[in-house]
Amino acid sequence: MASKAELIVDAQNATGESPVWVASEQALYWVDIPNRQLLRWQASDASVTRWVGDQMIACIARQDAGHWVAGMEDGIYALAPQDDGRLNARRLAAVQHSHAGMRFNDGRCDRQGRFWAGTMVMDMAAGIPAGALYRFDGQVAATPLTVQLDNFVVPNGLGFSPDGRTMYLSDSHPSVQRIWAFDYDVDSGTPSNRRLFVDMNQYPGRPDGAAVDSDGCYWICGNDAGLIHRFTPKGRLDRSLEVPVKKPAMCAFGGPRLDTLFVTSIRPGGDLSDQPLAGGVFALQAGVTGLEEPQIR
Repeated sequence: MASKAELIVDAQNATGESPVWVASEQALYWVDIPNRQLLRWQASDASVTRWVGDQMIACIARQDAGHWVAGMEDGIYALAPQDDGRLNARRLAAVQHSHAGMRFNDGRCDRQGRFWAGTMVMDMAAGIPAGALYRFDGQVAATPLTVQLDNFVVPNGLGFSPDGRTMYLSDSHPSVQRIWAFDYDVDSGTPSNRRLFVDMNQYPGRPDGAAVDSDGCYWICGNDAGLIHRFTPKGRLDRSLEVPVKKPAMCAFGGPRLDTLFVTSIRPGGDLSDQPLAGGVFALQAGVTGLEEPQIR
């Protein structure tokens, strides 16, 4: 049975994104994009550590103990958190944005450890479909990464089925609000047969960050609606869980049994009297278990 959302960190993140549970540390990592921060919540004592980088950090994947790979403003970077709160960053691969004022957005590894991440124009109100999806195979690239899919406004909601053979991707811009499924070749890392999975215009909330559970169901944050939706592999809405903020951003499974759903959120400007916990990180007992997030290969 799903539980009421519990606030675990009153982080007040401007844009809390990309939560990743690290089992060996029993800790949750995530980012605050515009504040250029990588954060860690330690389950044992609820302590929070923050590291600050030189560029906005949009999405992360674990590389090995203490090291991360991230999609930032102009490429994919290796990150090494330092004891003094700084983030050492080394660019692994560049991208050639098709428009000014772009950065990376949502991203995660496939089941084989390839890092997928999408880009967007930061001025969301402009609605420019210049966003693209890239695949980073884990090696330092001498030339810019090749676009794998394009024509997105805000690519989001990346996820992979338990067997890795289905890839999910959404566009969360208000003019789109759709989630697609692809057949995914696990040997080559190639998506094909794009098809509509869920039209989120029919449900409350824009499709933001996502996670896939051990049953193969797809959990998507309903941004603007304060909901986390669970869809079956056939695209049927199975349940919706509430969080006490309007803009849940991304979810991830964690905890000792991978049965806790962690949710990051966005703290918009303006009057927050009706959602004082906006920008916080929440935990729910979702009634199902998740899958351990792969490390980058």
